[in-house]
Amino acid sequence: MTGTNPMKPPPPGPMNTTTMPPVDGGIDATGHEARSPGTQGTTLAAHGISQEAGWLRWMPGLRTLLGYETAWLGHDVVAGLVLATMLVPVGIAYAVASGLPGICGLYATIIPLLVYAAFGPSRILVLGPDSALAVVILGVVLPLSGGDPQRAVVIGGMMALVSGTVLILAGLGRLGFVTELLSKPIRYGYMNGIALTVLISQLPKLFGFSVESTGPLRDLWTIGGAILTGRSNWVAFAVGAATLAVILLLRGSKRVPGILVAVIGAAVLVGTLDLAERHDVAILGSLPQGLPGFAIPWIGINDIVPVLIGGCAVAMVSFADTSVLSRAYAARTRTTVDPNQEMVGLGAANLATGFFQGFPISSSSSRTPVAEAAGARTQLTGIVGALAIALLLLMAPDLLRSLPTSALAAVVIASAIGLFEVADLKRIYRIQRWEFWLSVACFAGVAVFGAIPGIGLAIVIAVIEFLWDGWRPYSAVLGRPAGIEGYHDITRHPDARRIDGLVLFRWDAPLFFANAELFRERVLAAVAESPTPVRCVVVAAAPVTSVDVTAADALTELDEALLARGIELRFAELKDPVKDKLRRFGLFDRFDETRFFPTIDAAVFHYHGAT
Repeated sequence: MTGTNPMKPPPPGPMNTTTMPPVDGGIDATGHEARSPGTQGTTLAAHGISQEAGWLRWMPGLRTLLGYETAWLGHDVVAGLVLATMLVPVGIAYAVASGLPGICGLYATIIPLLVYAAFGPSRILVLGPDSALAVVILGVVLPLSGGDPQRAVVIGGMMALVSGTVLILAGLGRLGFVTELLSKPIRYGYMNGIALTVLISQLPKLFGFSVESTGPLRDLWTIGGAILTGRSNWVAFAVGAATLAVILLLRGSKRVPGILVAVIGAAVLVGTLDLAERHDVAILGSLPQGLPGFAIPWIGINDIVPVLIGGCAVAMVSFADTSVLSRAYAARTRTTVDPNQEMVGLGAANLATGFFQGFPISSSSSRTPVAEAAGARTQLTGIVGALAIALLLLMAPDLLRSLPTSALAAVVIASAIGLFEVADLKRIYRIQRWEFWLSVACFAGVAVFGAIPGIGLAIVIAVIEFLWDGWRPYSAVLGRPAGIEGYHDITRHPDARRIDGLVLFRWDAPLFFANAELFRERVLAAVAESPTPVRCVVVAAAPVTSVDVTAADALTELDEALLARGIELRFAELKDPVKDKLRRFGLFDRFDETRFFPTIDAAVFHYHGAT
């Protein structure tokens, strides 16, 4: 198979998305040299290309590359070469785990990196085969292929096409808002859980044996048992430990690429001393040759339903994983990434690899930190990594033959160590305990159940917490404290003067089905607790941003209950969109404009005039 021709995805609709560079003259969170957006705009203008060109808006990676600075080149090239040493064995391993030939893992690495470099908004995110997808892909490929490798390739390719299409549609549908549920504590918990999971997954390779994964914590127990029963290869461990030590010692160096030095040193050591033969040290071995050619993965009618279901499932997993990882690294590098464009970039990469004997891919939580630690500046790192793999397949398939897998494990472990976030969690613990424990819950979920169930658990907890705030919101009766302008909570200002016969009641939440009955109860309780007979209740409604049908009916019931006691219900500072809803719900047949006031002062003035 020869030649590559990545497919161009269908042109999406208008959306201006890009990764914003850091402030000019500064250093970003990863120590990268910073420059202003204006610098990139000037460089683009020099190419005769407007930043507002319609097609260019949808290719933020290409915009970055067109505005490329030569000072970044050395960093990106070194990081790309280092990344390639990780991409090769991982790609092959995940392909086999997904039920496809190992060479497909390299195809599913080369093509997505090239496509994402143009369509992806994140400068540092690395795409490729992923362990979280392997089980889903295997569940579809294995029963449908019947052990036929060629048929497995076709099925895997069609799953990638389905996944890519779903992701692009998700991006065009602006479903990236889902990531707004992922607060900083959740992202910290997720990344800490991922770091622990990745670290545990590499321990067997570091010690020179293998275990069947059953979950991070259970794997740790199995690994401990294997070490105690003497299954470790201590020569392999020594090589891996030395590699890890070199990486950690050189991590702070800006001139010496510690990862590359450590990996090359390990390969030379193992090859020179023939440790693979003499001490059974596991090595990468020879790579298969050949580049992918364009091919449409035709499947039979009987395969359509399981492939569609599997492709959609893969898209959902990729969506969740990439969204969290992209936002986490955007925060680390002090940039902004549009999640909708992230979905389009991920979808385009999946769509393209499906036409080049690949299979569904996602962002990588283990390879992305390798790129970051190696000094990656832009998407050119991925391009260099992809081209390096292509050259290996064409010209030197035996170049990395002596690379020990324990050294590769050391690279991943070093990267995982850098993912742990502790300092800011201490700050969160001091200022907001429940958010700290939310982060811990997310961490525990990932560590016990894996990345996707863990993040799902954290999102559920976050939604419950959000609904709880709306279900049982704060409310207050207001009075006028001496020497303070305006009306304020009488529980915080016990000396506040209340107006005879008037209850000023503030409700600090949207009014909807879950809290409508509580709203009615608290208003009636405020009336009952008033020190003077009540003639009027004014709801200070500025915090009420929405109302639904159930709440509207509850307002009618409240008005009836108050009128039966000779009390009039009025509203102050209610927003026009909320009034429009009340009008649409038919409440203006009961509440006319005289019940609504622009400010609390206006409502109080009207009450004084009427009484």
